[in-house]
Order: sequence, then C-alpha cells, then structure tokens
Amino acid sequence: MRADRQAEQTSYRGVTRAGIFLGLGLGGFFDGIVLHQILQWHHMVTERYPVTSIENLQINTVGDGLFHALTYVFTATGIFLLWRTLQGQHRPLPVRVLLGAMLMGWGLFNLVEGLINHHLLQIHHVRSGPNEMAWDVAFLAWGAAMLMIGWLVNRPHPKPLSQRRGA
Repeated sequence: MRADRQAEQTSYRGVTRAGIFLGLGLGGFFDGIVLHQILQWHHMVTERYPVTSIENLQINTVGDGLFHALTYVFTATGIFLLWRTLQGQHRPLPVRVLLGAMLMGWGLFNLVEGLINHHLLQIHHVRSGPNEMAWDVAFLAWGAAMLMIGWLVNRPHPKPLSQRRGA
C-alpha cells in the first residue's frame, strides 16, 4: 500500500506541475486571442506605443507575437510534463487534479501578467480609457479567484485511490 500511495503522490505532483504550465499557456492564449485580437482592447505595449501609426502597430504586433511564443512554450512544456508523468500509469488520477492545476496556472498567469504589465511596468491595461483601473483590478480578482478555486479543486484526497469507494 505504501508504494501505491507514493506512486500516486508522485503522479499527483507531476500532473499538477503539468496542469499549471497548461493553465499558464491557456491563460496567455485567452488573453492574446480574445483581448488582443478579437476585442482589440490592448496589445502588448500599447501604453508606450499607442496604435496611432503603422510603425507602432508593427511594434505591438511583434510584442504580441513574442507573447504568444511564450504562451506556446508554456503549453508545450505542460503537454510534455503531462505525457512524461502519465507514462506507465495504470491507474488514472481524478480529472479534478488536472483541471484544478490548470485553473491555478491560469490564475497565476493573470496575477503575474496583471501585476507586472498592468501595474508595475504599465505597458498596457486590460482596457485603456475610462475605468481602466477597474478593468485591471477585475483582471487580478479573476486571477486570484481562479487560483484559489483551482487550489481547492486540486488538493489531494486524504485516502489513496485504492482505499476510496468505487476505486
């Protein structure tokens, strides 16, 4: 039983790590695709280079591209870590472990990106103009909520899988 419990904890940690990277990637892709491209509320460096000229639009497009490249690396890292963790697994972990970790990663993305880019560096805001501070704070609150909910969902179960009802 002890070896089963240890293997489950190792799998849990590996899936959690992978899920956090996947959440970072998904959070970044959501931000870049929805806020940058579809809604066009901001680009990566719109506060320093307002999109008022072709040159500034090109600078912002490169910034957005570098941002998307980073989110791609996060996502690819998460997929690799998940694949590596699940190799040889005979007993799957509950889906809540991965989903909770992904929520934690997405929430972490919002908090880090929001604090650094919106507040410290002020290179862009969620939505510039009236109420931009409210949009930035709401982005942080959304991130904090996802991080907390993800942590609650992801927490390990006190009993090993083999001792749970229906396992």
